[in-house]
Parts: sequence; structure tokens; C-alpha cells
Amino acid sequence: MTAVEPQIIEVADPDPLEVGTTATTVSAKRSRVPWRFLAGRAAFYLFTLWAAVTINFFLPRMMRGDAVDQYLARNRNVSPEAADALRALLGLDTDKTLLQQYGDYLALLLRGDLGISLLHGMRPVTEVISSALPWTVGLVGFATVVSFAIGTIGGAIVGWRRGSRLDSLVPITTFLSTIPYFWLGLLAIAVFSVNLGWFPIGKAYGVGMSPEWTPEFVGQVIHHGALPVITIVVASLGGWMLGMRNMMLTVLDEDYIMVAQAKGMPNNRVLWRYAARNAVLPQIQSFALSIGFIVGGTIVMEMVFSYPGVGKLLLDATNAKDYALMQGVFLVITLSVLIANLLADLAYAFLDPRTRQTEA
Repeated sequence: MTAVEPQIIEVADPDPLEVGTTATTVSAKRSRVPWRFLAGRAAFYLFTLWAAVTINFFLPRMMRGDAVDQYLARNRNVSPEAADALRALLGLDTDKTLLQQYGDYLALLLRGDLGISLLHGMRPVTEVISSALPWTVGLVGFATVVSFAIGTIGGAIVGWRRGSRLDSLVPITTFLSTIPYFWLGLLAIAVFSVNLGWFPIGKAYGVGMSPEWTPEFVGQVIHHGALPVITIVVASLGGWMLGMRNMMLTVLDEDYIMVAQAKGMPNNRVLWRYAARNAVLPQIQSFALSIGFIVGGTIVMEMVFSYPGVGKLLLDATNAKDYALMQGVFLVITLSVLIANLLADLAYAFLDPRTRQTEA
């Protein structure tokens, strides 16, 4: 019998472009759900939420006066008994300590009761915020997404073609971003509304219109919102483009980009699958913050264009010392920022596994 020689099976080394970079799919061992990472993030954001709610309660009460004092200054025929009853209804009862009021506030908050707004005729705060929230989210949210998309894609292309004429877009957009927003908004109104008459001067829709899902009303909303959207995009485009362009210049010097080009991969694949995918990671965190602060709105924008959003609502509530409305708006803004950051952490961990491995 002749001995059978063992056969040696050669296994090719894995392609570093397929498994060795953060821009591609990781191995199955590392793709399991990072429960420890998620639990740590959830605990951190729950503690942050409690701290924000606590500050949200005590901070307005450090101001001089309250909503009842403001109301009594405008209505001098209110009896002292009615004023005391009004304070008790608003949670401002002087017979209770701040800690007792804080406990009552948390109990109402857990039931979803944000109180009533004296500024808006004793309407529930949830109802007041719900009527203003869609305008801010629709306008500022759409403008933020558009500016992020244009700035990120444009910055990736400018960084890829560094040294070309496209580099001139960066200083132009950066210069526009340095102009104060109120000045840019007033200039846009003077040129495009007053002189050219292309857009309305302000408001969310025309006089005499009532909110309803009709083609005429939707057209009015789009027409009135076009100029504020364009102004926000122009004012914020420079930051997105500059940040993405600088990250592209850093990523393009990495070894895996050179290896991909040496293997003869198409430029579009190297640009979008490897370079841009890694360069966009820092942009995601900034975008999450922007998405979170969308709910807060742009107070200056809403003042310049007389837009009925949450930003203007918060300003009016602060001037009137309407604690319940102030706390409700701050709470909604805080929740939106925390949720946006949590989603950004998850997206960041998905795109860059090193993040969850390090923190877990």
C-alpha cells in the first residue's frame, strides 16, 4: 500500500478592503447586537433626561414674578381669592414648598399632563405645543435635511477634486454662513418680497385661509415657506460643506484608499463606498444635534418671517412668565435632542464598529 500524501489546501488571505476597514461589512462575530453598548447609552440618556426635567422645573422659578403676576398686571379687577385659586391651579401654590411642587410636577408629568397655559386662555399646554410643532418641524426640519444633504454631498465632491475650481465654493458658502441670520432674512425679504414680489413677506399662509388639507392651502404653505427655507439653507450650507471637505482630505490619505485605487476600482465606488462613508461619520453627530434642535426652531427666523412655530411660542411664554408653557416647550426640545443623539449613537456604532467595541 502506498501512503497517501496529505493535501494542503491554501486559504487566501482576506481582502483588507472587504474585512479590514470600517467602510465594509464586519465579520459575523462582531455583527451581533451590542446589548452592553445599548444599555450604557440608555442609562446615560435616562439620567440626562431626569437632570433636564429637574432643571426645567427649578430654573423658571428663579425668575422674578410668575404668570399670575403678569396676568394681574393686565387685569386689575381680579380678586385676591381668584388669584390664589389661579396659582393653585397652575401649581404655584405658596402653601407648598418647592419640593412638594416638584413632586406634584413629576406626578403630572408621568401621566402626560403638562399643565395649562395662562397665556393662551387656559388651554392645555400639550394642545398649544401640538398646534405650533408641525410648523417648526416642517419648515426647519426640511431646511436642515436639505442643507445637510447638499453640503455633505458637495463637500465630498469638492474634497475628492481638491485643487480644482470647485474649491472656490467653500469660501463662498462659508462667507454666507458668517452673515447674521436676521440680517440675511431681512435682506431676502427686501429683495425677493418687497422689490421683486416673488414671495410673501411673512406668515405661514395667506390672510383669510384656514388650515385644511386642500391643494390651495398646501400651495399657500409652500409659497410662504419657500423663502425661509432658502434662507436657512444658504445660512447653514457652509458649515456642512467645509466639515465634509476637510474630513475627505484626511480620509483620502489613508492606505485603504490607495489600495482601492491600485486595484483599479472605479472612482465613483472609491469615492462613495470607501472615502465618503468614512468621512461622513463626524457629520452624523452634528446632524443629530441639528435634528434635535429642529423642535426648538429658529427663534430669529420665526420672528423675522412672523412664522407661528415653537421658537416664537417659547419667546412669548418667557416674556409672560408662563411656567407651564415654558416647561412644556423645554421638555419637548430636551426629548427631541436626546432621541436624536441616541439615534446618532446607534448609527455611528453601525457605521463604525470600533465605537461600540471601545465603549462596551
